[in-house]
Amino acid sequence: MKNKKIALYNPYLNILGGGEKYSLSILKALEEEGYQPYIFWNDNLEKEFQNKFSLKLNHKITFLSDIFSKKTSLFEKLSVTKDFDIFLYVSDGSYFFSRAKKNFVYAMIPKKNLYQMSLINKLKTVNYRFITHSKFNQKQLKNWQIKTDLLYFYLDEEFMKINLDQIKKEKIILSVGRFFSHLHSKRQDLMIKTFKKLKQSNPLFKDFQLILAGGLSPEDKDYFNNLVRIVGNDNSIILKPNLSFKELFRLYQQSMFYWHFAGFGIDENKSPELVEHFGISPLEAMASGCLTFCYQAGGPKEVINHKKTGFLFKDEKTLSKDMTYCLKNQKKAEKIINSAKSFVKTTFNYKKFKKRVKKIFT
Repeated sequence: MKNKKIALYNPYLNILGGGEKYSLSILKALEEEGYQPYIFWNDNLEKEFQNKFSLKLNHKITFLSDIFSKKTSLFEKLSVTKDFDIFLYVSDGSYFFSRAKKNFVYAMIPKKNLYQMSLINKLKTVNYRFITHSKFNQKQLKNWQIKTDLLYFYLDEEFMKINLDQIKKEKIILSVGRFFSHLHSKRQDLMIKTFKKLKQSNPLFKDFQLILAGGLSPEDKDYFNNLVRIVGNDNSIILKPNLSFKELFRLYQQSMFYWHFAGFGIDENKSPELVEHFGISPLEAMASGCLTFCYQAGGPKEVINHKKTGFLFKDEKTLSKDMTYCLKNQKKAEKIINSAKSFVKTTFNYKKFKKRVKKIFT
């Protein structure tokens, strides 16, 4: 019997953020169904996948020459893709004719110019289906006449297995997100300023630390250096770029609060690409027993039931008020923490993810 093959082309693979983990997770789920995994990328990144995401496939990934980011003939693209049963492409606005048996576009970013369906693009994508990871994205894409299948993220089993009774929380506010200033920036600059004000105005937080962790690419060094300048000599604010999965996992379990500021002050209807499209890190925080606070825009509104599984805030004042409430009402805070854990375990487990992958892709 001929082996089934799935190929991935993700032009953002060097970033290794949430969207990259999502597309690789689809490969993992299909590999478990008997598909051999291939990736169009010029370097072997398997060690990086393991270190950053704790993601390892059972079969060795075959890395193929990236024929999509350079000038390659239509004939070559058709000739190469015809060997695959499934071809998955993460859209950066370019589209390709493909002869794979089944073709999919992962609509990761709700940015209108990535989905301009000119006549030629309509022809190129006539045999593709579009998928996305949140109802927020799905709604935006529908406004642009793009029909999508919804496939939610899943959380790693390590997070699901955390026993909240066996971890000790410290006075830490954590935020996890890539250090960058464009598109849906995680707004670490604003978090630093907000934290400084919080410590000055509220004695309950005088002994807290703010830890900002996330990936850092060479092209974003200027943004990171600016954050260092904003921090100044405040030793209670710690920046941790490019941590391993293991180090992040430990931080989640130590932290009492979790902040997510992506989209702060943005009108999600006018600029959907500038708010959080979904937010996997808030889910990881909820699974780890953190009291999770997200700015009320975009994807986080799908996963946080305000004052039931976490908190949605509209400004610094409501953020401070609800955090203070948590510190003064421990029993209520514990109830929210346990509800969040239960919600995440039942909604974002790997079993549900894999079942949905099979339904969409096979």
